[in-house]
Amino acid sequence: MTFEWFVSLRYLRAKRKQKFISLITIISVLGVAVGVLALIVVLSVYTGFTEGLRDQIIGVNAHALIQRFGGTISQPKKIIADVQTVNGVEAASPYIYGQALISSGRNSSGIVLRGIDPATAGKVIAIDREMKTGSLQDLKKDDGLPAIILGIELSHQLRVQVGDKIRLISPNGPLSPMGVLPKVRTCKVSGIFETGMYEYDSTMGYVNLETARTLTGFDRGVHGIEVRVTKVEQADRTAQAIRDRLGPGFSVRDWMQINQNLFAALKLEKVGIFIALDLIILVAALNIISALVMVVMEKNRDIAILKSMGAATGSIMRIFFYQGMIIGISGTLLGVLGGLGLCAFLKHYPIIELPRNVYPMSTMPIKVVPLDVTVIAVSAILITLGATLYPSWKASRVRPAEALSYE
Repeated sequence: MTFEWFVSLRYLRAKRKQKFISLITIISVLGVAVGVLALIVVLSVYTGFTEGLRDQIIGVNAHALIQRFGGTISQPKKIIADVQTVNGVEAASPYIYGQALISSGRNSSGIVLRGIDPATAGKVIAIDREMKTGSLQDLKKDDGLPAIILGIELSHQLRVQVGDKIRLISPNGPLSPMGVLPKVRTCKVSGIFETGMYEYDSTMGYVNLETARTLTGFDRGVHGIEVRVTKVEQADRTAQAIRDRLGPGFSVRDWMQINQNLFAALKLEKVGIFIALDLIILVAALNIISALVMVVMEKNRDIAILKSMGAATGSIMRIFFYQGMIIGISGTLLGVLGGLGLCAFLKHYPIIELPRNVYPMSTMPIKVVPLDVTVIAVSAILITLGATLYPSWKASRVRPAEALSYE
């Protein structure tokens, strides 16, 4: 053990007259620990919320959408065959979007209709795992009435269940002397899904392509093609490869581009939270400054004696720098252990429940990212080390002659 380390550790053990200084040191350690713990827990919750929201959005929607400029895709099978040759594409399926009024006789509501191909849609969107009753394959059945799959909240609003009949009313009807005549189609509820996102569960329904064409007035073709990619994080690269393969005239948008405003806002908020909670660590750093300054004032005589015995200015600075470093690293380690422990507890015991009609998940999401923990720990240590510079410099400026002249 070097001379500087020996003196630093000795100064950390306060004597009877210096209990107040020792209390400030303990408060400084706890302040750093609380700041680090709060940062780890809050950012883990925020990351878990962001990834949960992303998974919910991607689960209901495709990773990429292909559309044709100025019209519909008249030969979807040919386009799908071309798209599936692109590296990184896992599956593709046609779709038709439409809006209609849905009525059950007891209640009515607006609905977003998604016409899908039951044979291929399950490979692109993860709606099968969200089904409470029924399956996508039920859309193939034709018991005299076309089948429809509704979101659970929409089914509650309409007060219907599997086997009940509903009516779809579309404004895309023929023009007559009396105006546009709406198209009316009676369907049978064959399934109910629950994504956990109120917006989807209360407004969306799935029908097969033929039913969607009838209601939207399509003679042939589809609105677009949904694509599932192998690597979700590289969906933008795969979308660019699809764009190059299809050539001009086609629009290819990946899920990051479609939801860029939402995720950009979430990313900015995460940075803001990190900066705001870093202020807790900064307050603890101010406590470290005050504690070390008081130690320097208390140890003026000791510093003067050490300098008289030949201690260099750098050695004096290192004594108090090491003392602040021990406080900062101790607080950071306590905070990291406490934060990881609390995250593990909240993840294993989901004691905090969230309202399902507000958030896309029912319990507090926790996702610990090692990089975030590393950045938090490093930033906490750097802030606390910066706080030791002034007290260390102040201690090195003590002049033996002046400090010992009154002894």
